Amino acid sequence: MNKRVTIEMPDEMHRLILRFAEEAGTDPNAYMIDLLEAKLEDAYFLKRAEETMAAQRRGESRTYTLEEVKHELGLGD
Repeated sequence: MNKRVTIEMPDEMHRLILRFAEEAGTDPNAYMIDLLEAKLEDAYFLKRAEETMAAQRRGESRTYTLEEVKHELGLGD
């Protein structure tokens, strides 16, 4: 189910959205949805990366060298 969201934005921002949507060959609504999806995806991956780095700092995770990975997968020279 879709939800309608109304936002207020500066005129210049609205003009940019209209222009960029036209350049992308899409309508402003679809363009805004694409922008929001990309931003949400970026936020998700950033959060996951931060969680992974925190786990590594706490000693709950480790990294492997390329040589260790090759050896483990039997991809030696």
